[in-house]
Amino acid sequence: MPVPPHDDDDLQPDPVTPPHDNRIRPGLPQQHMKGLVSLVDKLQRACTALADQGEESALPADWNWDALPSVAVIGVQGAGKSSVLECLIGKNFLPKGITCRPLIVKLNQVDGIKEYAMFSHQPSKKYTCFAEVKAEIARCSSEISDVPVHLSIFASDVVNLTFIDLPGLRKFAVDGTAQKIENIVRAFIEKPNTILLAISPANDDLATSVAIKISQEVDPDGGRTFGVLTKLDLMDESTDAVKVLEGRSYPLPYRWTGAIDHTQKERGFFMEKPEYAHLAHRMGVEHLAKSISKVMPFEDDCVMLILFLTSSCVHAAS
Repeated sequence: MPVPPHDDDDLQPDPVTPPHDNRIRPGLPQQHMKGLVSLVDKLQRACTALADQGEESALPADWNWDALPSVAVIGVQGAGKSSVLECLIGKNFLPKGITCRPLIVKLNQVDGIKEYAMFSHQPSKKYTCFAEVKAEIARCSSEISDVPVHLSIFASDVVNLTFIDLPGLRKFAVDGTAQKIENIVRAFIEKPNTILLAISPANDDLATSVAIKISQEVDPDGGRTFGVLTKLDLMDESTDAVKVLEGRSYPLPYRWTGAIDHTQKERGFFMEKPEYAHLAHRMGVEHLAKSISKVMPFEDDCVMLILFLTSSCVHAAS
């Protein structure tokens, strides 16, 4: 079956168009996303400069970084969250299956440097080996906590954006563990400037997907939720996920994206499978990244904050 040409129509909400409110606007040109991440970076630098000059009082009393856009990844343990996030960021640094604390990853695009990473709890240490970064994350995340681990990555091949890797949800757990983790996850994804990546393995029953259930509760319009169906290559030979990926089963306002663990093989996997060939042009993490770049958070409060900080920076510099 021939593969349709790849065009921007694939990025429009389908089959249901979410209402156009002041939070999310789909289908914005790529240059607008670049402008947004550049503006976010300038805001962060401006706030840092204000603090360095002893101007903390210039910031609103209730100011925190939650007003800035981020991408949160949620799903049950073993759903493939870490693999999707690593592919989006382009770095192999996440421990698999043991994260019990939120991990906030701030990407910093810096030209002409050798990439490195730093943790906020080790402000004087630079990590140039990402295997060591992975080990440190594992060390910090072995026990359930709502206190996030903050990691900054500096590299020339990233965009200035924040990703949040949340603890894996539990379907069944003793001693209230499942509820504790769900409460932590909800606290992060309820923020209206957070884009949600709801990860669900294709070899599980979507009717009981905890990630989708929680996403729909905090984002009932679906205006900031992307469903990602992982492990398609691990489904039984007699089954497939075509109805889901086409939007005929368990539809979401934005089309589901299919993914497999081996990113380099994704394109070939979908094109070579007769049942998926007609969908290959909009499958895989690469397409997911493009879809995310087409969605921009717009908050009136954030716009007002931009204006406030701009005037504060001018005042501080004068």
